[in-house]
Amino acid sequence: MTLLVALLLAQEFPVEVALPAGLDASKPEKLAAFWDEKEVPVQIAGGKAFLLAPGKPGRPRVQPGAPKDFPRVDVADVDGKHLQISFGGRAILRYNYGTIRPPEGVDPVFERSGYLHPIWTPSGRVLTNDSPRNHLHHHGLWGAWTSSEFEGRKSNFWESIEKQGKIECVKVEETFSGPVFGGFRARHRFINLNGPDGPKAALEETWEVRVYALSDRFVFDLVSTQTCATAQPLVIKEYRYGGIGFRGPGDWEGKKGCSFLTSEGKTRTDGHATRARWCLMGGKVSGADCSIAFLGHPSDFRYPQPMRIHPDEPFFNWAVPQGGDFSIEPGKPYVARYRFVVSDGIPDAGTVELDWKAFSGSAATPGPGK
Repeated sequence: MTLLVALLLAQEFPVEVALPAGLDASKPEKLAAFWDEKEVPVQIAGGKAFLLAPGKPGRPRVQPGAPKDFPRVDVADVDGKHLQISFGGRAILRYNYGTIRPPEGVDPVFERSGYLHPIWTPSGRVLTNDSPRNHLHHHGLWGAWTSSEFEGRKSNFWESIEKQGKIECVKVEETFSGPVFGGFRARHRFINLNGPDGPKAALEETWEVRVYALSDRFVFDLVSTQTCATAQPLVIKEYRYGGIGFRGPGDWEGKKGCSFLTSEGKTRTDGHATRARWCLMGGKVSGADCSIAFLGHPSDFRYPQPMRIHPDEPFFNWAVPQGGDFSIEPGKPYVARYRFVVSDGIPDAGTVELDWKAFSGSAATPGPGK
């Protein structure tokens, strides 16, 4: 077992540990976990144990035994279009796997599936916006490439109005619930629309989302794995945005609607096009402070990644294309791993740094996604 101690963390956080030799991962109902002498929730996945550290110095261990009946992170299909993930009776986020139509009177080219919205804070405030009037192609928390080429043709998957590309959810392949995390794995398809023979798939993508059983703040991981759908690469051109994007609520509109702070001490005024381990975005929603922290992982391409921080709109993007042209090549998956921390209130930089250390492996073993 990996015995790593997070001495400075003062809040619960997820930890991944290897199972000791001889323990049977196929029978998770017969395994219990402890942080020193305190029993904590444990969940077995991929031959590893995931547990929740109680926010104090200690050593984790997994051993044979009947675990306590801890509350579970639940995943429910709402209406044949949405998966909603909740913990302790509170909604955390919704994944839209069905096609969501744009507002009435808007060009149907802006319809979309395969994204997260709403994302709620623990008090129930909504932190995302879908198809705002000034950016109809923004969808809560979503992913798309902007300036790209497929088979020599421009293929813009970001600005839907260009009608060069679209992204759709093909299938929800799995949902899972448990006392440490719940979530789903879904398959997306990037479709080029301007080929001589009609629409053609350029990329296949898998999203795996894990939402953790935390109540003081909501924490979830997103792992995106993209592979070529044909023998041709997708060439992503240098551009100021493209990749995983986030659109904040209407209350955050305007230059003073929300604030940004990066791990390097940059703000809204000087943070755009800089690189960081994490970025914190916050502001008032219905009169109360709320925030979301975007955490990068050291395994990510071009880590620490550059960012698009908008000067007067509630928009954030891990903008990998700012670093120059690159290609997603056949047989070479492009994998991106991110963690998101949603809070009521706006934490200080030290608290966000500790969450990043827990995610990155600096204070605990890495999160899921490998």
